[in-house]
Amino acid sequence: MQTIDNYKFAGKKAIVRVDFNVPLENGKVKDDTRIMGALPTLKKVLADGGSLIIMSHMGKPKGQVAAKYSLSQIVDAVAERLGAPVKFAPDCAKAADAAAALKPGEVLLLENLRFYPEEEGKPVGIEKEDPGYDAAKKEMKAKQKEFAKTLASYADCYIMDAFGTAHRSHASTAVIADYFDVNSKMLGYLMEKEVKAVDNVLNNINRPFVAIMGGSKVSTKIGIIENLMTKVDKLVLCGGMTYTFAKANGGKVGSSICEEDKLDLALNIQELAKKNNVELVLGTDSVITNGFDFDTMSLKAGADVKVAPSGAIADGYEGLDAGPDSQKKFADAIKGAKTILWNGPAGVFECDDFTAGSKAIANAIAAATKEGAFDYCSEIDEFPKIDLVVEGSVAVDKLGNRIGKGKGFADREIADLINRGLISKNTPLVTTIHPLQLVDSVPMEDHDMKLNMIVTTEEVFII
Repeated sequence: MQTIDNYKFAGKKAIVRVDFNVPLENGKVKDDTRIMGALPTLKKVLADGGSLIIMSHMGKPKGQVAAKYSLSQIVDAVAERLGAPVKFAPDCAKAADAAAALKPGEVLLLENLRFYPEEEGKPVGIEKEDPGYDAAKKEMKAKQKEFAKTLASYADCYIMDAFGTAHRSHASTAVIADYFDVNSKMLGYLMEKEVKAVDNVLNNINRPFVAIMGGSKVSTKIGIIENLMTKVDKLVLCGGMTYTFAKANGGKVGSSICEEDKLDLALNIQELAKKNNVELVLGTDSVITNGFDFDTMSLKAGADVKVAPSGAIADGYEGLDAGPDSQKKFADAIKGAKTILWNGPAGVFECDDFTAGSKAIANAIAAATKEGAFDYCSEIDEFPKIDLVVEGSVAVDKLGNRIGKGKGFADREIADLINRGLISKNTPLVTTIHPLQLVDSVPMEDHDMKLNMIVTTEEVFII
């Protein structure tokens, strides 16, 4: 299997699927966690002398061009974090000339993939109940292949680094791989880390084994859930899935996200859990609101926020986080676990008002880990924040420029910590060195990180 560390990017164009579905406020990036998480992969390509074609989705435009979902809004933010100019292709399916013109070290960001229905491969303007739906779906799947082929034609190699969308068989996440040979497609650092961690968990199970599955939809997690049913002792289902299960069991969920066509599936999962003697843990109450803006990931002015039973949510309200009773229920399920798998948050954690459920899970995992549990977490990691980061250096100068051991390990570590929410861009970066490692000048590139403090056995330099 090809790896990002083994591939020779020099003189090559790499098309990279990332997840830059970031929240925006007044056209500016509100939370850059996902951008920071992709940086090690992107910087690796550039550092090796390759050029980058970055592709992502944003929001749910349903195959229609919508200005509020345009990736043009994040060009400056990506360029700033990447430390390199970023060109923009206003039509992801008509970017051949822009891609061909890329020189080593240059970066091109494609417009929102989901402006084309071919990305998701779902027919638009026709319901599943329509007699012509099957034919429309078949036609769209053929178009999806052509769309993926077009994207693939831009580059010499393909990198998949969007773990949050990897479960979806979309043109850019799955179909595109068919147009690259086995030596020209690989996982990015984020994907590689997640896959290795999952493999480690599933092949080294100490019991009790507790899995926590969050996220918005049952349908996107069903494969994972079914696979886990034969392996776990307890399965916690939270996030948006809560409301599909609540309605399937006769509850009212207001405006909460709910897959109406998956109610039978939810009931089948409950039966499957019983059959396999798996303790299925579902939330009983939710933090709800009647005014949330998903574009900015923030509450609207005057919005009412309260707690209600997950199966008794009033019209006009939607559940966005696990309530206090659910939090306790989840924590009790995690207590005593020896192996823990966590995938997906318990609520809309991008907004401070709806983080309590995810924090409760993180705290419970942290407590179990102290008692000897091995945990694998994605999207949310344990708290608290880190106050200072110490990195090793080969040589530094008094301006805070540093040379490490190469291959971007420091950048990768910092990006991972930021991705986990454990540090911010303002967290001090310090190095400790021997006085002989302090030199007059260190060559730096725009994307290289600068130190805030240098400590030797003789002096301390504050940058």
